[in-house]
Amino acid sequence: MKSVCVYCGSANGAKPLYADAARAFGRALVQADLALVYGGGKVGLMGVIADTVMAEGGRAIGVIPELLVNKEVGHDGLTELHVVPDMHHRKKMMADLSDAFVAMPGGVGTLEEFFEVYTWAQLGYHQKPVALLNIDSFYDPLISLLQHTVEEGFMRQTYFDILQVEADPVELIGKLQRYQPPTSDKWAIKRDAV
Repeated sequence: MKSVCVYCGSANGAKPLYADAARAFGRALVQADLALVYGGGKVGLMGVIADTVMAEGGRAIGVIPELLVNKEVGHDGLTELHVVPDMHHRKKMMADLSDAFVAMPGGVGTLEEFFEVYTWAQLGYHQKPVALLNIDSFYDPLISLLQHTVEEGFMRQTYFDILQVEADPVELIGKLQRYQPPTSDKWAIKRDAV
């Protein structure tokens, strides 16, 4: 594993602990010799984690669409900043550059990007780990919803178990490095069972 894609908010959130956790995760990435791949902005948690990685001597690779360069204020102090035509190119490049995916707290953009790579893992498009950095139980409601989808027969337990969840950045990196993808094939089962 050489790089981790981090999805996170372009805002700092309501509590200082979110930015503190972004700094801790940035330091943990550098200590593990892992490059940061992220959305390329310099505001919110995106900026906090990127600034931390760069200040600690690590590598930060940003990927930002042309439309968002000004809105998210593209970060000009990164190891690499890729400006791409649109969100589709952004998400594909971020996925191609990354060996794992982590969602920190954020809004619908964070969730949308996270769910796309989570879906890709379920469908077998990649076998990279997908994780939530569950700062201050931020993702507990989402985890409950995903468990509900299993209970109601819309997702197999195997695919819920793909998701790695941890509150501590160092522990999460350890889980990413030890991750073993499931061996079963979603489509090798009866069509009506998920």
